[in-house]
Amino acid sequence: MNRPGNTNGMRHIALFVQDLESAENFYTELLGMSVEWRPDQDSVYLTSGNDNLALHRGPGVKRDTALDHIGFFINDVSKIDDWFEFMREQGVKTLTEPKTHRDGARSFYCEDPAGTRVQMIYHPPIANGD
Repeated sequence: MNRPGNTNGMRHIALFVQDLESAENFYTELLGMSVEWRPDQDSVYLTSGNDNLALHRGPGVKRDTALDHIGFFINDVSKIDDWFEFMREQGVKTLTEPKTHRDGARSFYCEDPAGTRVQMIYHPPIANGD
């Protein structure tokens, strides 16, 4: 059987977090996501309009996991440095300084309250709709 077509992209990630309330605050208050659904006291589903991030109360980040990071796209390269300064002002642990990559992307890494590495990235093909 041939593949039935292409997917519409990876638009859903689920993370275990120890402190659900702090993680929810990070993604809603700092990154601007909104609550889409709260099925119970141990889970919340967030969205920024075209994606879905599920947070589930659980053991949190395990350093032996295959997950390296999750990324949030910014459509204006000049805003990457603004995001970096904002995160630092908010007391978010930043892991790298903003950097321009060989392909024209610009990004930096920080951590959410559960220790998940979060990349804030401008990526030309996505920003330009290529």
